[in-house]
Order: sequence, then structure tokens, then C-alpha cells
Amino acid sequence: MPSGYTCQRCLSSLRKAASKPSTVRHVRRVSGYGETGKRHYSPLTKKITPVQVQQRRTAASAESLNQRAVPIGPGAPRYASPFGADEPTERPERLLLKPESLFHSFSNSPAPGIRRRAAFMKSHAYCPHPDHRQTRAVLSPQDPEARKAAKKSTQAPAFVNFECPDCGIPVYCTEKHWMDDYESHSEICDTLRQANEDDHDLHSGRYFPEFRYPGPQIEEILVNMTNWDTYLYTREFNAINEDRSMRQATRMLTYPVTIASIIHELSPYNIRAGGRLTVEGLKSLSALRYNLHPERSGGGPDVKGLRLSAPPARIFILGARAESSIPRDVWIQLEYLFPRALLHIIFIGPESMTNRDAEFPLPERTPANPFGGIVEDRISHHTKITTFVEYYHTMHKANYFQPFDPYFDCFVLFHPGLGHPASAHEWEETLPQLLETKVPIISTGYTEWDMQRDKQWVEEKMAGEVDMLLEPGENKFRSLRWDLNDMDPTDLSCGNWGVWAFRGKRYETTMKD
Repeated sequence: MPSGYTCQRCLSSLRKAASKPSTVRHVRRVSGYGETGKRHYSPLTKKITPVQVQQRRTAASAESLNQRAVPIGPGAPRYASPFGADEPTERPERLLLKPESLFHSFSNSPAPGIRRRAAFMKSHAYCPHPDHRQTRAVLSPQDPEARKAAKKSTQAPAFVNFECPDCGIPVYCTEKHWMDDYESHSEICDTLRQANEDDHDLHSGRYFPEFRYPGPQIEEILVNMTNWDTYLYTREFNAINEDRSMRQATRMLTYPVTIASIIHELSPYNIRAGGRLTVEGLKSLSALRYNLHPERSGGGPDVKGLRLSAPPARIFILGARAESSIPRDVWIQLEYLFPRALLHIIFIGPESMTNRDAEFPLPERTPANPFGGIVEDRISHHTKITTFVEYYHTMHKANYFQPFDPYFDCFVLFHPGLGHPASAHEWEETLPQLLETKVPIISTGYTEWDMQRDKQWVEEKMAGEVDMLLEPGENKFRSLRWDLNDMDPTDLSCGNWGVWAFRGKRYETTMKD
């Protein structure tokens, strides 16, 4: 279902935005390899339909999720014919990059945005060689800074300036340090190359069939949520035959599908051995699913078919960043999994409207709209999206969303960094407020270390007042694409790698004589 959600001015601001350091977690030993697909398509005609415009915007948003600069170059593609051809014939002169030539060093990239990223890395990222002194506190056991011993490291910190010829990423200050530390670099070199080619793929100007999303599905066709393959097949997505296309598609879909995989009645998480769902989790999610999957009411489109309906289920996404700017066609996929329910998605956070001022200028705060909420209520008949550029604890104190109901509400925290030293203080006031609502809280992490650190921080801060709903573990619907941190190119992260859930402790009332 095409929509006119993201305007071209918004895309321009997203593409021109400077990349920002993120609180990503360190993972050293990862495996991966880049594969170049055999079937890539380019534009065919001069006319552009709304569906094709939305595909172009979705491709740009996939790049913006990584918080990188994406320019609008002269090779901006035009897409398929207005007659709905899925595979337009190829016009080589329209492609910025060929499928077999996606690999380029960042400094010599044909894409200006990637060259700007290389310049940013060389002026902000430090060499990870152990001869240099530490530049910051160690964040995890896999952190390259942990190898820099206080007594043995004698050289002053230096910015990266040498690009590995195998992965094309600026990783060391000199070629000598790269050769000396090659054994350590080889652990992640293949994955860095894969990330390099994936970034260039978004700038290639090719046709992106993986960004065409299916519409509503009849209820008799059940969705299999065992993994990405079964989900995409049973939801009738276009076949994705290339690993790179699969990585690009899951980078976008991981946000709505991760939520659905937990709150849906066909969730892959259960209380059987290894299913990770706890007894308390079954109680909380069963209450939520009761209204997400209501019984048929016999209603119809005419006056005689009018029926009373339950209020919408509210999904609060706190600390929203890139996920709030995803094209609404992606979030509508959540609605198609709950066809008889009404959904209200609420983005809250100081960065929820970053680089989107040209699209939605922030409204004035008035008595009728005290927190300047931006309401998108014409996305579909069953979904409404509201965005607040504000901290949640401020709105909670004002009783803006009360009362909360475990049958209709849940909170979602995408990569919140609850236990990260740079962001933990922002959650200290919010966490007790979330727990007192007694509704499910779903949280994700970049890596296993990141997720376990968040869990440990919650247990230390609220000892004895937390019920675990879903044990921490790998997310079945994580992003399959690895992303770079421009502040530390050796730091690879994966969107929504892990997921867990908890809530405020509930006490059962007992009667005594």
C-alpha cells in the first residue's frame, strides 16, 4: 500500500545530516562475507508512480537508519514503469555502481556521502593498535581499548589514516600498525568488507525490489513467525534471492517485526524448554493478545454493521531515534499482523524528530497540545502514529497517558543503553515510572554484552521489584546487516541483535483468616 509519508525535503535533510556518534557496543569476533548478487536492476522509463517514489524513499531511509550522510547525487535513479513491472530491463548508463564493482575504499568512493564519512572517521576515530595509550574507558571485554595496557602502551593516541586494502575502511594510523596488528584485524576484516559493500549498494542507483511491501492479508492465511524466511514467505513478500538484498530488507523490517514477534499470538517465544518465555511473561502477553486478536463481532461497512470496538492498543516507543523516521509503509506491516485491532504507535524522545523539521515543523505548545505532539492519523484506518519531542518522565509526571492498562499498553525500548555509562543517568528517573505501570517492557540490544549490561543495571537499580517476562537472548528477527560506528570503525553492531522483556513486580493478594 503506497503512502505519501516521507517528503523529498525530509529526505534531503536526512541525507545531508552529519553522522553522529552512537552508543553502540563492541563485538570483535564476528564472521561474515560479502557476496555480489547477479540480478540487479535499473530504471526503465521517464514516469514515476507513487509506489516507485516510496521505494526510493525507503532506500534512503535504510541508509539513514545507520545515521550516515547520504547525498542526493546526479545519478539519482528512476524506477520501474507505471505498469507495475517488478523487473525493469537494465540501462547500464543509469547505474552509479555495478553489482560487480560495489567494493571501493571509503576515501576513493564514487559516492560523495561515503567520502565524507571517511573524512569524518579520519578526524574522530582513534587507531586501535595496543601501542597507543587509551583514549576512553573500556566498555566491554571485546572493546579494542582493553588491549591497550597502561604500562606497555607508550605512544600518544593517533587518528586512523590508513585504509585496509581488503575491507576499504580506515582502521589504523599507519600501514606499519596495520601489518603489525593484522592478526587481530583479520577477525573482523571480512565483515567490514561486507558492511562496505552494503553501504555502497544503497548508493548504487539500482532498483530495490526488496523494498516493495505486501498489503493486507486474508486472516485464513496464517503467518509463520519462526524466522525471517518463514515470515517473508507466508506474508507473501516478493522473493529475495540475494543475501545483500536480504540484509537491506531486514534492516528496515526488524523494528515492527521484532515487536510483533513478541506480542503476537503466533510468537516463536513460548514457555516450553528453550522458549525463553516465563510464566509471568505468559500472563502479561496473554492479556495483551486478548485485545490484539479479538473475536469476530459480525460488524460491516453499513449502518447495520456498526459495532462497539475496543480502544486502540498503545505501543510506546521510548528514546525513539532513527526508528521514528522509518517510512510508514514499514510500520503498517505491524497493522497487517493484527487486522482486527486498532493500533496507536507513540514515539517519545528528544531525538524523535531529528532532521525532520522540513517535513513536520514542530507545533506550538498550547493548552490543548501541551507537549507539542505531532499526530499522523491518516496513515490507515487502523493505525495512528503520534510523536513527542520530550522525555517520557516529564510526561509521566503530568499524568498525560494515565491510566495504563496491561490489556492495551506496552513499552518498547530499542537499544536504550540502560547500563551504558553515557546514557544510564537519563533512565534513572524513567525506570521506576515504567515499572509502576505494571505493563510489559520490551528492550533490545546491539550485542549480547550490551543486553546483559542493561539487564544487570535494571536488576541493581530495582532489586526485587522486577518480573522477568522474556529471558535475554538473540532476537529471531534481528537485522542481518552489520553497521559501522564512525567514531570507531572496528566497532561492529547489529540492529536489535538481542531482545528481552520485563515489567514491574506484581503481588498477589491472599486471604487469611
